[in-house]
Amino acid sequence: MSAPAPERPEIWARLRLADRRDVPNIHRLIRQMAEFELLTDLFSATESSLSSTLFPSPPLPPFLSFTVLILELSPSPIPCSDDESNQGFRPILRRIALESTVDDPEAPSFASPRGGGLVAAGFVLCFPNYSTFMARPGIYVEDIFVREAWRRLGMGRMMLAAVAREAAKIGCGRVEWCVLDWNKNAISFYEEMGAEVMPQWRICRLAGEALRRYAAVDEESGSGQI
Repeated sequence: MSAPAPERPEIWARLRLADRRDVPNIHRLIRQMAEFELLTDLFSATESSLSSTLFPSPPLPPFLSFTVLILELSPSPIPCSDDESNQGFRPILRRIALESTVDDPEAPSFASPRGGGLVAAGFVLCFPNYSTFMARPGIYVEDIFVREAWRRLGMGRMMLAAVAREAAKIGCGRVEWCVLDWNKNAISFYEEMGAEVMPQWRICRLAGEALRRYAAVDEESGSGQI
């Protein structure tokens, strides 16, 4: 008689609305994302600026303003408390079977403010936009990121699918985001999810001094004409 197959290790994941308590972890995740994308020269966010801009008081309805969902992991099942399910987005819980035990040396630095041994593993940030061609609102995903130790386990798909599901529920016409042209793994992942990558489009951006010059022109002209 053959021996039973050994049980696979597993982890429990929870995707929930973030709040001000999560800002230190969000800040660290954004910093890691900037490092991964080789864009640390553009990184200037602080915990204070994130807190004041992402989490106004009173809070705005999720997906109708800036919305941050944070992904947390636990070695044991995660309960869903009533206070978290009454904010307009019910947390999503998943059990994930692993091929082998995952070593996460950064876990202590990403401990959840909710306690219980939870660890932040990723986040997604989105906000509403609008399509004039469709005459319908949409959602733009500014950032989606999973820490290196937890990639290729379906967690990015879990987060993007959650945004897409909420967009469909509130009648949005589309969900959009950008991807770096050298990130072939991400491009393949998005295409597998059914996304169309549009190479004919380019991002245009006014920022920093180039943007501030427009305020100066407006003040000098007094007419608002540029």
